[in-house]
Amino acid sequence: MGGYENGDSSAAAAREGGVILGVDGGTTSTVCVCLPAAMPPPEAPGSVAVLSRAIAGCSNRNSVGENAALETLEQVMMQALTMASTDRSAVVAVCLSVSGVNHPSDQQRMLDWICNLFPGNAKFYVENDAVAALASGTMGKLHGCVLIAGTGSIAYGVTEDGKVARAAGAGPVLGDWGSGYGIAAQALTAVIKAHDGRGPQTNLTREIIRKLEISSPDELIGWAYADPSWARIAALVPVVVSAAEDGDKVANTILHDAVQELAESVVAVVRRLTLCGEDGKDQFPLVLVGGVLEGNKKWDISGEVIKCISKVFPGVCPIRPEVEPAIGAALLAWSHLRKEPKLQNGS
Repeated sequence: MGGYENGDSSAAAAREGGVILGVDGGTTSTVCVCLPAAMPPPEAPGSVAVLSRAIAGCSNRNSVGENAALETLEQVMMQALTMASTDRSAVVAVCLSVSGVNHPSDQQRMLDWICNLFPGNAKFYVENDAVAALASGTMGKLHGCVLIAGTGSIAYGVTEDGKVARAAGAGPVLGDWGSGYGIAAQALTAVIKAHDGRGPQTNLTREIIRKLEISSPDELIGWAYADPSWARIAALVPVVVSAAEDGDKVANTILHDAVQELAESVVAVVRRLTLCGEDGKDQFPLVLVGGVLEGNKKWDISGEVIKCISKVFPGVCPIRPEVEPAIGAALLAWSHLRKEPKLQNGS
């Protein structure tokens, strides 16, 4: 993580060249960091001077609605500026990298909104949250592929000439089955099926009932629909992993299926962009981000995903970022200010 400056240094940075805001907006939380616009090119992750960092709740409009999402984004940006002892007049660039931004019309609506918050000469960039996640692993250089598997999931790739492609990231209705939500939803379904007699018995029943402090699977229906937020469901992933590590067959099947889904998403993106070269053997970076991909005791989900991808593309080079996606977003805005090429729509 980049180093943090004190208030005096923050004020000085704002006076010298203004500040840059990088926002990573997700379904679980939203993070904003403030960087000095006049900073030199970062030579290493630890050399990124972070003036402040603020955190708020969900900013995915598909999850909480557009008004609530925009309120969260404004709140977290204003908080970061206050913590950096500066205000919106010092902002020279903002990169909003937000889940749920899936179409140029989504970008345009957000650009129209943010233009009213900051000075007229500020520059604004709106991307899907996968873009910031990729930049967090490559320190602002947009080339390679990123796999995000948190509450939701997406594979996103960029070529050196700016063409992009994505797979998954369509939300729970259309199938993010390698995501935290997808894993947990399948576990809940398995418990209901076992209770009905339509599926095999599983230790997930006992463990989920214990975790939720309910008395029987019959109460799962009320629990699930009382507050069907995606992050609330996804929070059950550690229960599934623990059951799998203890040998539960149903839990293991769910995780194996998730691994396959995640690997197939990456393979699809890499193939469409030819990131692996014409012979399929070139090296390319794969940035791994999200709680589902964090290491576990026995069940190493990210390791299993890499094994599957390596069978198809042996040149895959996994990267676990040393800075968070919000810093990646800020570095993108910093790079854009120096007139790096913009992304183009590709396939």
